[in-house]
Amino acid sequence: MNRAEVIDLFIEIKQEYPQFNDSDEEIDRHLKYLKDFPFEAALRNVELHIKTTKWPPGISDIRGRIGEQLEKQRMETETSTYFEKLDSWRNGAAPPPAGLKEALYAKLRKNDGD
Repeated sequence: MNRAEVIDLFIEIKQEYPQFNDSDEEIDRHLKYLKDFPFEAALRNVELHIKTTKWPPGISDIRGRIGEQLEKQRMETETSTYFEKLDSWRNGAAPPPAGLKEALYAKLRKNDGD
C-alpha cells in the first residue's frame, strides 16, 4: 500500500467516524505498518469494521486477521469449484431406463415371497 491508498482509507474511515485523526503524522504512522499490506484487503476490512463497530479502526483492525482471510478465500474457491462440479454432473445426468424401477420392485417382491 502506498501513501495515496492510506489517504483513500482515511477518507472512507473519516466519513463514518468524523472524530478520526487524519493528520499527516497519522497517515505516515499508518503507512509504516500498512505498506506491506494490499489496499483491497484493507478496504474490505475497513468496510466490515464500519458495519460492526462504533469505534474507528486501529491499524490491527485495518490489517485484519490475514490467516482467517486466506482461509475464507480458500473455502470460497473450494465451494465454488464444488458447485461447478455439481452443475456439471446435473447437466450430464440422465433418467434411468424406462421400466427399470418396475423391474427392481418386481425382483424385491419376488425375493420377499421366498
